Amino acid sequence: MTGVLPRRIVLLDADTLGPDAMLDPIARLGELIRYDATAPAQTGERIGEATVVIANKVTLDRRVLESATDALRLIALTATGTNNVDLAFCRERGIAVTNVAGYSTESVAQHTLAFVLQLVGRLPYYQRYVASGRYHDSPIFTHYGPAWHELSGKRWGIVGLGAIGRRVAELARAFACEVVYHSTSGSNTDQPYQHLPLDELLSTSAVITVHAPLTDATRGCIGRRELGLMADDAVIVNMGRGGIIDEQSLADAIAEGLIGGAATDVFSNEPLRRDSPLAAVLSNDRFIATPHSAWLSVEARRRLIDEVAENIAAFFAGGRRNRVD
Repeated sequence: MTGVLPRRIVLLDADTLGPDAMLDPIARLGELIRYDATAPAQTGERIGEATVVIANKVTLDRRVLESATDALRLIALTATGTNNVDLAFCRERGIAVTNVAGYSTESVAQHTLAFVLQLVGRLPYYQRYVASGRYHDSPIFTHYGPAWHELSGKRWGIVGLGAIGRRVAELARAFACEVVYHSTSGSNTDQPYQHLPLDELLSTSAVITVHAPLTDATRGCIGRRELGLMADDAVIVNMGRGGIIDEQSLADAIAEGLIGGAATDVFSNEPLRRDSPLAAVLSNDRFIATPHSAWLSVEARRRLIDEVAENIAAFFAGGRRNRVD
């Protein structure tokens, strides 16, 4: 990585990269000023003299960016999504914006598979049965709890067949599943799997995994009616965005036993609010939730930091790498 080095790099939310994040690749590019977290009232002051701003979830809208000096030349996001940045204002001011894509594909696909195996095998129930102490008093060597099924030969429906969806499809095929998919944009219909309307996918799949972005077309596209199409032993996993599956409808379907199970790593509001409908079913052994952690394997975060460093170096060398402005 060569070129003119940025003078002042301000990282606004280092906590989102983890306490063990190795920032050396970025620190080598200039003076790195690190903040663990940045509240909205602090953002303007902290970016005031920055040449580069690095952020994940910190909002960088017009009001905030007007606090920056002309020294600000680049916003380097540590994420794929750009909805926290006012791209139109950045174009007006000539501020470049970069993102990072593809760094977590393997991690999210692995997490998806872990969810599916737990749900299909009813592992939360059986683990809790043993942990409760009841197995100590079992009259036989085993325990017949909820019935569970093999994945082999089952239909696995994927909603959103981007990079992560395609990797999940490969893993599903390794378990001898029949893979079908639904394109939420309607334009990705030439993949080597059967494309189905959403209703047909939901009604015929034993496993459904969601990997779509949150758009006007996908917001709330799976609600009570759609969940009601699923077989009562089918499972659904949301790895896309929280707003895609209506959370009240999902909580009701779990509580009422309308579906075999569900898992999610994403929520409409993050962190999960105490008054979320899903909070009421967290103790249900047919529901598994993780705190938007599917992306944060050690390897994925290393790739992320390396990619951010490469984006910064490329910009100051005159290149256009992962530009989204």
